[in-house]
Amino acid sequence: MVSSTPITTTELPFPLVRRGKVRDLYALDAERLLMVATDRLSAFDVVLPQPIPCKGVILTQLSRFWFERTQMLLPNHLLHAEPESLPEFQLFATLLRGRALIVRRATPLPVECIVRGYLAGSAWKEYQQTRSVAGLRLPTGLHYGSPLPEPLFTPTTKAHSGHDEPISPSELEQLVGKELADRVRELSLRLYTEASAYCGRRGLILADTKLEFGIAPDGTLLLIDELLTPDSSRFWLLEHYEAGLPPTDMDKQFVRDYLEQLGWDKRPPAPELPPEIVEQTRQRYCEAFRRLVPQPLPWCCSDGAL
Repeated sequence: MVSSTPITTTELPFPLVRRGKVRDLYALDAERLLMVATDRLSAFDVVLPQPIPCKGVILTQLSRFWFERTQMLLPNHLLHAEPESLPEFQLFATLLRGRALIVRRATPLPVECIVRGYLAGSAWKEYQQTRSVAGLRLPTGLHYGSPLPEPLFTPTTKAHSGHDEPISPSELEQLVGKELADRVRELSLRLYTEASAYCGRRGLILADTKLEFGIAPDGTLLLIDELLTPDSSRFWLLEHYEAGLPPTDMDKQFVRDYLEQLGWDKRPPAPELPPEIVEQTRQRYCEAFRRLVPQPLPWCCSDGAL
């Protein structure tokens, strides 16, 4: 049996480590954490009033797919992808099914590693003002959605409150050391390049993505958190793509665009989302999953493909 009711919060009998914008993180023991993705949706660093049904399942199952696909390139924190099948979680199986992972403890690096292949988001705003992105001068005449000459690594701070801020290569080195800075840059670009090629074969453009890394107790560098999901990445439909025209977003940019039209000041409380925006967002997340993962859609996407 599975839960079809949107999950906005969890209350499990384990020590709560952190309740983030989307995920609830519980301590299982000295080596393991239980990471549960709810259906909460945030935009502009504010959690929105309405959950997106199925969202937590999509995020979890897409992360699982990518963690398993990229593990030969770089180790990650995934230990068990179906905790609901373990005896210790049987009482919570309905809640956890599809939306929880058991992961290895790691100390997160204090940066978010963003790779951009196309001009969008804050990079587009920066280009409009300076004709550059992250200090790199770009050709004139580019449009929103234009491909960049090469993928750009544009790390930011990881703010516990407020907005993340861009940092330079030298600032990254000061935070984590030169050797580790070079390593995460190289791995981020390789991951993006390989994932972008795969997405292209599946009818999607991976415009940009955010990666997070951590250090395990034994010193191993790990991919952590989520990986290549519609929350952490921009996915565009390849068949609709034309530089200079609005792309068809298969991610939460669809919600950001709606909120921008309202003139909201981006401070809590966030505006209510109409039912049709909630449903269209669910459908877009489900469609991203359908295109990327060669297996049946989750139960909560049974009527969700565009």
